[in-house]
Amino acid sequence: MTAPPRPGGGTAPPAGLAARLRSVPWRQDLPASLVVFLVAVPLCVGVAVASGVPAELGLVTGIVGGLVVGLLPGSSLQVSGPAAGLTVLVLEAVREHGLDSLGALVLATGVLQLGMGLLRIGRWFRAMSAAVVHGMLAGIGLILLFGQLYATAGRPAPGTGLGKIAGLPGLLADVLTGRSAPSPVLLGAGTLLVLLLWPYLPARVRLLPAPLAAVGLASAVTAIAALPVDRIRVEGLVEVVRIPDASSFAAVAGPGGAGTVLAFALIASAETLFSAAAVDRMHHGPRTDYDRELTAQGIGNTLCGLLGALPMTAVIVRSAANVQAGARSKASRTLHGVWLLLFAALLPAVLGLIPVAALAAVLVHAGAKLVPVRRIGALWRDHRGEAVVLAATAGAIIATNLFEGVLAGIGLAVLKSAWQTSHLHIGVEDPADPDGPLRVCLTGQATFLRLPRLLDALERLPADRSVELDWSGLRHLDHACTVALVTWAAQHRARSTEPLEVDPPLPTAV
Repeated sequence: MTAPPRPGGGTAPPAGLAARLRSVPWRQDLPASLVVFLVAVPLCVGVAVASGVPAELGLVTGIVGGLVVGLLPGSSLQVSGPAAGLTVLVLEAVREHGLDSLGALVLATGVLQLGMGLLRIGRWFRAMSAAVVHGMLAGIGLILLFGQLYATAGRPAPGTGLGKIAGLPGLLADVLTGRSAPSPVLLGAGTLLVLLLWPYLPARVRLLPAPLAAVGLASAVTAIAALPVDRIRVEGLVEVVRIPDASSFAAVAGPGGAGTVLAFALIASAETLFSAAAVDRMHHGPRTDYDRELTAQGIGNTLCGLLGALPMTAVIVRSAANVQAGARSKASRTLHGVWLLLFAALLPAVLGLIPVAALAAVLVHAGAKLVPVRRIGALWRDHRGEAVVLAATAGAIIATNLFEGVLAGIGLAVLKSAWQTSHLHIGVEDPADPDGPLRVCLTGQATFLRLPRLLDALERLPADRSVELDWSGLRHLDHACTVALVTWAAQHRARSTEPLEVDPPLPTAV
């Protein structure tokens, strides 16, 4: 049997063959990998520079995220690499422990994540309060935004979040009065303007990712106009690799290093797994296995630590670009790692053309996008308690540090949930007969959080009336409230001549 003739001559391919050709993953994955690569290059470099490490280390982490984590099971379409969410913590770690100790810290982080994945702890990250996670990202975004504003003006940023905010009026005054060099300010402002206007340009123009276009234009203007601005310093891919030695692990042994490792592991894992949940909602392919994904991230960070590179997470910006570009399988994210490796190996001098102010503007834009303004508004309208947790978490991160701020947010979320779930209704029924007993009905959850309200209601009962206390409607009665009820009943019987009936009977000893 021959294939039917084609209108223009020849024969058409069999229908089955055409269907198979259309279903070949690389037809979608190859162009998607190029899109992700173009998005990843400026972000990898920018995160590295903002973290106080050589630019090439960001590319090393991106390469490991593509070539290693990209092949491992877990999530099929999300892309891993250096993330803006860890920039603040990495910068603090490098300042405190030194660049030579970064590899040991990241290596320990990877081992901890690997153990968490093998113990199947990944699924438990889904139980973390969404308000705490968004508050964490908002706090990180604000610190990143404020800190990179100084870089766009060519000024060093203060070391603390509050210091960055306090110094903004002085920074603005320096810019307006000309005490700051105008070239980096104008270059950063122009880069930010390109990023803001890019979504409104024609679709054919927007095929080029906005960060790459903005950085490329800034680099071209800098080269053509010979602007006197700082540029990225290039050391070479091999030269920046720092394999940790025995002395490097001294930073991990102390309490400060152990706290940094724990913060790296918890925040990177939370960001990765929440990113996975977001990416799963964007496509109809296989769902993420959270424990396997956490294990894959542990393997990736272990390797990044051995190379002295930045810690990695799954990055929602690159992952979203991967899905939107039509990726179908892991091939796209793996190929993006190949392109990063070829770029770093063959074209490292290109990095030396990039002005620091342009990368700072890219990170200002990225930091602003981490602040969930719309979500805060929606939460304030519908769930004000969640909005308070989000804002308090972000504020605590700015005022203290990332780890302590997240712990404060988790504590506040737990307290809020405990308060909301310990709902206690106290009903007092006064019969029409003035000589009849007062009936007190308790329903809901009687916990120590509601103890003041419970005691106030009981102590307001008159001593010259008989009382019927019905607590059969309580779903939970904790020890503190049990003691309070037993004590109140004993005192009421001692000072009143009227009877007190309790149903069901209270325990005689607590």
